[in-house]
Amino acid sequence: MASGSGKITVYAAIAGNLAIAVSKFVAAFFTGSSAMLSEGIHSLVDTGNGGLLLFGIRQSKKPPDEMHPFGHGKELYFWTLIVAILIFAVGGGMSMYEGIMHLVHPSPVENPFWNYTVLGLATLFEGISWAVAYQEFRATQGRRGLWEAIHVSKDPTVFTVLFEDSAALLGLIVAFLGVFLGHQLDNPYFDGSASILIGVILAAVATLLAYESKGLLIGEGVQPRILKDICMLVSEDAAVEKIMRPLTMHFGPHEILLNIEVQFQRRLSAVELARVVNRLERRIKNRYPDITRIFIEARSFTTGYDSVTNSGLNQETAARH
Repeated sequence: MASGSGKITVYAAIAGNLAIAVSKFVAAFFTGSSAMLSEGIHSLVDTGNGGLLLFGIRQSKKPPDEMHPFGHGKELYFWTLIVAILIFAVGGGMSMYEGIMHLVHPSPVENPFWNYTVLGLATLFEGISWAVAYQEFRATQGRRGLWEAIHVSKDPTVFTVLFEDSAALLGLIVAFLGVFLGHQLDNPYFDGSASILIGVILAAVATLLAYESKGLLIGEGVQPRILKDICMLVSEDAAVEKIMRPLTMHFGPHEILLNIEVQFQRRLSAVELARVVNRLERRIKNRYPDITRIFIEARSFTTGYDSVTNSGLNQETAARH
C-alpha cells in the first residue's frame, strides 16, 4: 500500500497544481497566450490525476472478498495506468491541438507581464512539489541509478508525482521561452510552437509512466536478490533437502505472494512436516514482512510416495496484513 509519506506527496501535488492551474488560466485569459493555456490544461489534468491516485490508494486497501481473494492491491496500479492515459490524451493531446490552432490562427501575446508573473510563481510551487517527491523517491532509491530505481519501485504514487512535476517544470521553461521570444521578436508562432512542444513532453512522460504501470499491473515478482535470499533462507533449514524455484508476485507495494515447492528430508513425519512449514513461514515473514501470503508445497517420502501438503497463511493471519 502507499506509504503515508507517499500520500503526503500526492496531497501536496494536488494543492499546488490546483492553485497553479487557476493562475495560469487567468493569465491566458488576459494575454491570449496559447502556451499559457496549455500549461493551465496541464496543471488541471495533474490536479485530477492526484485525485485519481488518492482514489486508487483507498481502493487498494479494501479487504479480500469472494471475488478478489488476494485483495484489491492492484487497484493502485490500474489507476496509475489511467493517470498515464489522461496525461497522454488530455494533457498532451489538448496542448498539441491548442498549439496547432494557434499556428493556423496566430495572434500576438498581449501584456506578457501576467505570463511572467504566473510562470515565476508556478515554477516556485512546482519546484517545491518536485523537491518533496524527489526526497521521498530518494528514500527508496538507495545506491541505484534513477531509471533502475524507477523500474524496481513497486509504489507508483511517488514516481508518478515525480514524473508529472518534472514534466511541469520542463513545460514551464518551454512556455517561458515561447512567450518571451514571441513578445520580443513580435512573432506569435513561437507561442504556438511552445504549446506543441509542451504536448510532446507530456506524451513522452505519459508513455514512460504507462510502460512502468503495465509491468506492475500484469504482475511483477520481487527483485532477484530477494528471491535468492529467500531460497538461501529456506535451504539453510536442516529439514530441507532441496527447493524448487519460488514464484512471487506483487499485489501492491507492500503485498507480496510467495509460492514455493520444497522437498523435505525423508525421515519427517506429518506432524514434524507441519512444524517445519510453520517455522519456514515465520522466518520468511520476519525477514520480509511485505510477503503477506505464503504457500509452501511440501514433499515428503516417509511412506514411499509423495505426500503433498499445501500450507499458507490462514485467513485470520492474512487479514492482519
